[in-house]
Amino acid sequence: MLGWRLGISAVLVPCLLLLFWWDSTLGAGAPVLLVFCLLLSIRSTFEMTQLLKTRAMNPSFELTALCNVLIIFAAWAHSRMIIRVAPEQALLLSLGWVAVAVVGGFVLLLLFEAVRFRKPGRSMESLGANLITLLYAGGLLALIAQFRWFPNESIGYFAIGSVIIAVKSGDIMAYTFGRLWGRRKMIPRLSPGKTWVGGFGAIVGSCLGGWLWLTLGGRLFEAGPTASSLECVLAYSVTMGVVGLIGDLCESLMKRDAEKKDSATLLPGFGGLLDLLDSPLFAAPFALAWWMLWPPAG
Repeated sequence: MLGWRLGISAVLVPCLLLLFWWDSTLGAGAPVLLVFCLLLSIRSTFEMTQLLKTRAMNPSFELTALCNVLIIFAAWAHSRMIIRVAPEQALLLSLGWVAVAVVGGFVLLLLFEAVRFRKPGRSMESLGANLITLLYAGGLLALIAQFRWFPNESIGYFAIGSVIIAVKSGDIMAYTFGRLWGRRKMIPRLSPGKTWVGGFGAIVGSCLGGWLWLTLGGRLFEAGPTASSLECVLAYSVTMGVVGLIGDLCESLMKRDAEKKDSATLLPGFGGLLDLLDSPLFAAPFALAWWMLWPPAG
């Protein structure tokens, strides 16, 4: 199983980087990334609504998917505006559009539950499941897409690459350390496979992956970004490893509460798309704030 996971990761990560390179050649409108995020959002919405369809929860895939599509489009709204502002103001403007779409989605979902109300005991549970899906498969994905333009367009994909590689290197090393040397369980009731040694492996893996990407990955980009101080690079990588691990545990919470092992059966050994995206999505807001306030490269 370890070899299978490593093999799949060795295929998916280069394919993702190739897609990013392709999109970078098409200008700031980022059409390839837009289509990619729409597909990810719709598939993630489907998996989550199916996952949470248990007990009194009955989330709506169709309406929540529509809301998430609008959120993804909102993340691109600032790139279509004629007025140009400073990068910091542009980010706030873009996040404002995303926030408006999220609030609009909340209103639509609340109205939907009001219209289909029949008897007590189901509406609030279903609304909660829809809202979790809205924020997880729409809001967080819209946040990670902001790296296409911020901290600046020339190194946007370099920045997003640092998040994905650091977090996924942590995932791989956590699984490896846990399988080889893990004994003491971290939170057995929530995630039986997570061990403290695996958690240490996540930090080691994220540090290694983040350092390699931030010091060597800049050569793949025309802007030629270079890493900041070693302390900043390692602090950033450790943060990505920790928040990625927490994101994995948070997705485990949803699966365990729904009494399911995986979000879907999309990829053997991994589970569903949500099982692949959980840690990068959770890390996205932390990484975006880090790149804007204390860039690990530039």
